[in-house]
Amino acid sequence: MRARTLPPPLGALGIGAVLVALALLAGFALGRWPFGFDPGLIRALRAWNGPAWVREGAVNLTALGSGTVLTLAVAAAAGLLLVRRLWLTAGGIVLAAASGNAVVGLVKGQVARARPDVVPHLVEVSNWSFPSGHAANSAIVWLTLAALASQVTPARAVRTYLVVAAVLLVAAIGASRVYLGVHWPSDVLAGWSFGTLWAIGWWWLLERARALLGGER
Repeated sequence: MRARTLPPPLGALGIGAVLVALALLAGFALGRWPFGFDPGLIRALRAWNGPAWVREGAVNLTALGSGTVLTLAVAAAAGLLLVRRLWLTAGGIVLAAASGNAVVGLVKGQVARARPDVVPHLVEVSNWSFPSGHAANSAIVWLTLAALASQVTPARAVRTYLVVAAVLLVAAIGASRVYLGVHWPSDVLAGWSFGTLWAIGWWWLLERARALLGGER
């Protein structure tokens, strides 16, 4: 038996993502760019700084949202699903990740928001700031993996665990970008919102496709 309803944690995140997206749009419409809380939060984190292991942990966590790691994760997950002959789910994960990454890149180029310059960057960056590619793409990949896996996982506890683990990982990756000084907090909020809604959208598409096809293909 597979899940036919959206996992509750992901549904709650979807509502939050919509509210955050609306708040960011309203703020942008009012001309507050960067938003008032952006510089203050970055400065506060840098003033705190934390012990040495926090900086090392942030660098390691941010790598989990890099293109290389996410590509490997998608390839490994798709390979496992293909071995299990879950063709539809495997294809959905690959398409969701590839198309989501393309949209994020397009938006970055169109918005062309500069990176934060209020504190020195703790890692090197080269492209535009909004939305955070690490936050958006990690949400796209890890949440989509968890969401689509929930459709072919019978046990409710396992489905919930997969989504909660993915949410915590995505949260940590996004937070690391602000701590490292390479993204405005609003960049990360936008990335989280987009990635969450993208994952939910692909959950719905795959559920509809499976229903139309009468099962996994």
